[in-house]
Amino acid sequence: MNPPTTVREPARAELLGPEDLAKLGGLEVRTRAVVEGFFLGLHRSPHRGFSAEFAESRAYRPGDDVRHIDWRMYARSDRYYVKQFEEETNLRAHLLLDVSASMGWSSRPGVLPTKMWYASSLAAALALILLRQGDRAGLAAFDDRIRRWVSARGGRRHWLEFARNLEDLDASGSTDASTAIREVALRLYRRGLVILVSDLLVDPGETVRALRYLAHRKHQVMVFHLLDPGERDLSGTGDAVFRDPETGEELLVDLAEVREDYRDAVERALTEWERTLRPAGVDHLLVDTSAPLAGTLRAFLRKRERLG
Repeated sequence: MNPPTTVREPARAELLGPEDLAKLGGLEVRTRAVVEGFFLGLHRSPHRGFSAEFAESRAYRPGDDVRHIDWRMYARSDRYYVKQFEEETNLRAHLLLDVSASMGWSSRPGVLPTKMWYASSLAAALALILLRQGDRAGLAAFDDRIRRWVSARGGRRHWLEFARNLEDLDASGSTDASTAIREVALRLYRRGLVILVSDLLVDPGETVRALRYLAHRKHQVMVFHLLDPGERDLSGTGDAVFRDPETGEELLVDLAEVREDYRDAVERALTEWERTLRPAGVDHLLVDTSAPLAGTLRAFLRKRERLG
């Protein structure tokens, strides 16, 4: 008798590492696969019914939608009642995507996608989750100024427009996040959720002030801080040339001599971002670009539910 064979279930897309996720296809294809798998893996539905809230019950009238019958009221009174709802304003979310030259870097070219690839995938997944919850999503792609603007809207057609505007973005130019953030703030006439997706290789002081300005205008502000694993752990031996992708400046260093100081400097910088953003009411989430998207999406939903 042959031994029983073990059938392995295919891995859910949101649990795949970036190198495997990239094999699924274009941005629209992999984003849909990620979000479908993510929703499937939740223990309870993330759909919160943003479009309407229960108000009261009234007596059933011929022609009323039977799906709205209040069966608890029927059990108590032996009469039919229907639930009435009052409309609630949908959330407007704007995703600010850093497309400067530093975002086009990967510590393992050909194996690990660039920060730009990861940022686009994350932004697309966040937008699709928001749209499926009944919210609206907009896009502002920037380097030293806003390069692309997509107004916040809802619906299936808008999702396709949003994804296609992400698909052809290239990482180039220098970064001036503070100017772009302030320009976005001036374009937003209603309070909403603003999500910055960036590697934060920017002027910390000016950027924090700009994010505080958004929070001061009563926006909910979240920052997804992208970090390639090679940026946190300086590996390798011998001499290496470090090149700034935005200025072109180069520096020759001995890796062994600078490794410890480099790691300490990175950890100090990460701690400083957290220390300055949290008191300003800005949520700071560190994202490892070698990790699956599931953890980041779960962190987003937890924050989103808390923000209400």
